[in-house]
Amino acid sequence: MAYDLTDKIALVTGASRGLGFAVAEALADRGAHVIALARTVGALEELDDRIQAKGGAATLAPIDLTKEDAVAGICRAIHDRWGHIDVLIHTAVHAPTLSPADHVAPKDFTKTFATNAEATLRVIRMVAPLLSAAPDARAVFCDDIRDGDKFFTAYGASKAAARAMVQSWAGETARIGPKVTLFTPNPMPTATRARFFPGEDRTGLAEPATEAARLIETL
Repeated sequence: MAYDLTDKIALVTGASRGLGFAVAEALADRGAHVIALARTVGALEELDDRIQAKGGAATLAPIDLTKEDAVAGICRAIHDRWGHIDVLIHTAVHAPTLSPADHVAPKDFTKTFATNAEATLRVIRMVAPLLSAAPDARAVFCDDIRDGDKFFTAYGASKAAARAMVQSWAGETARIGPKVTLFTPNPMPTATRARFFPGEDRTGLAEPATEAARLIETL
């Protein structure tokens, strides 16, 4: 049986573009109230316009997930207003400049881990109580397996670290909930991929809306 999203509270990170944008819109289309997190206010407003035009509902939260106080603040606000979250979709990611391992800049490495690994743990820690307050809650984390790929040192290591955290949490909550899963989207013509593969022929890549629908099916 499909997971009923009607009137569910769904938190989506990285919702200002790419897969996160498409997931947020698709969740709203299916009746969820979407709490959209991203750093870019303008793109969040575009998302809100699209959702409202179709009769959906969204709450916009322009925050930086690398900031402890910002994440704590939005989680407190969610608790005070709704008391829980039914669905978490974590798509936020940082794409650093690719380089050989011996040329990775410490500043790039730090920023990549702060966004892709440390922020993932921060989201888990702070959203877990909100998910635990809802029956049959779900959490999906987007994965990208680049472990050991040439020139992907910082990105690959950060995503591997995030994956390990999510897998640990999934095992710990298997019997008590929430249901925690990893989702690996097919290659899409997003800004992240364009940063890694500039000039790539994008005609054969999957549309974010298609991958969003596939992600939602995993719920």
